[in-house]
Amino acid sequence: MTKHGKAFLPSKVCQACGRPFTWRKKWARVWGDVRYCSERCRRVRRPEPVQSGKNTFGKPFR
Repeated sequence: MTKHGKAFLPSKVCQACGRPFTWRKKWARVWGDVRYCSERCRRVRRPEPVQSGKNTFGKPFR
């Protein structure tokens, strides 16, 4: 029997903030088109991808 869990979900890197995010059920039909981790990042829409580890919102990472 195989184990299932969040560790096995596909993931991507957000084009606005550079943070990794994982697949969500509501994105099942459009996963190929998803580029941002949240509505906030989608609204900001940085013209070029940010390198991972840089914070674009002025608040420290948790």
